[in-house]
Amino acid sequence: MKKHTLVILSLIACFNAIAQPKKIVADKIIAIVGNKIILKSDIDNALLDMQRQGIELSPDARCMSLQQAMSIKALVLQAEKDSLIVTEEEVDADIDNRIRYFISQYGSKDEVERMAGKSLYQLKEDFKDGIRDQKLATAMRNKIVEGIKITPNEVKAFFDMIPTDSLAYYETEVEIGQVLIYPKASRDAEEYCKEQLIDYKKQIETGKKEFGTLASIYSEDPGSKDRGGMYEVNRNQKDLDPVWLAKAFTLKPGQVSNPFKTKFGYHIIQLVSRAGDDAVVRHILKVPQVTQVEMKEGFQKLDSVRAKLIAGTMDFGAAVSRYSDDDASKFTGGMLQGRDGSFLTIDQLDKDIVLMWKELAVGEYSQPVEYTDERGKRGVRIIYLKNKTVPHRENLKDDYNKVSQRALEQKKENALESWFNGKVKNYYIMIDDEYKTCAALKMWIEIAAGR
Repeated sequence: MKKHTLVILSLIACFNAIAQPKKIVADKIIAIVGNKIILKSDIDNALLDMQRQGIELSPDARCMSLQQAMSIKALVLQAEKDSLIVTEEEVDADIDNRIRYFISQYGSKDEVERMAGKSLYQLKEDFKDGIRDQKLATAMRNKIVEGIKITPNEVKAFFDMIPTDSLAYYETEVEIGQVLIYPKASRDAEEYCKEQLIDYKKQIETGKKEFGTLASIYSEDPGSKDRGGMYEVNRNQKDLDPVWLAKAFTLKPGQVSNPFKTKFGYHIIQLVSRAGDDAVVRHILKVPQVTQVEMKEGFQKLDSVRAKLIAGTMDFGAAVSRYSDDDASKFTGGMLQGRDGSFLTIDQLDKDIVLMWKELAVGEYSQPVEYTDERGKRGVRIIYLKNKTVPHRENLKDDYNKVSQRALEQKKENALESWFNGKVKNYYIMIDDEYKTCAALKMWIEIAAGR
């Protein structure tokens, strides 16, 4: 049962994320939990999806997948009994996010439909029950463990049980923040961008050039340039600039917008087609060029900010809030974030920051340095070295937060295990004979047998 609870969360997320649904010739019910059935095709598709994600399947992967599926069904049963609510809007939003992910992976809506052998509407309908179950199971799991806390004594006891030769070895890690500004281009540079886009619009509307051809040559958006500026979008997407997205849905098919401005630069958009809240568009982005004059002003601005930080008349968080143009770190107090929080290894930093922090002592601020982002946009930044660790074997003094988080997760898994032990025996359980030798299903098999 222990192994059961330790892996349930990792598989809840991927059990129904079927990026390429396949028709199963022969299907049958292989398990029942309460009034919830699990089909052979559910497990087949789950395994296929893991393989597509590059996950190496263990010899007992089929048994483990069925165990996870049964666990999800048990959590859903209790969630329904406890009247936990998952709204249609939440389910639809999750489905839309997955469909957008599939489109980004396969290149277009048509290709997703071709690979799936179904329309997007059919795919969305196929996903509904699975995603609803996934969200209910997650909500029930969270309810079970929501009040669980960890004490320092429990953390120490957890750490003391780890064999010395199993303790993690950490390379140097740093906590680094930045204040990043993008100097504004001159009015003349902005006007030049608009004039270029007006010219492109005229060429398109008079039939001299195709929109896709001009986008491939002139657009400064690396994300769509190679596709002739094309994007497939949904009106409710949260990962796109809202001004840009709103403009796309004001157009008629074939219509080209006038030049308009977003935080990325100036654009024109053409609506290719639209079906409800989904649309196919093309766009051209032109970024006003920043000259050395504007860059010099940026350096002077950050020189002044750095002086205030060193003098102590302004703290780093206030400097970030007031001056930084970096959306990614503006709401983390300027601190860069990695896989496990704000402590980053060298390989998680861009090469310029690596060179900068090595010249700093903890608590120091760098001189302003020029920065160019992935779109080629020029900026100026200063970085702040908040903390630095030396290579070391894991210990409570230096790594308490990491150890306590693992100890807390272990305590939650123990609580989840106890919950299953107490609840599952109250459900009707059926398991197909083919799976009755699965070690991972021992508890379920015993309950099904009436023991």
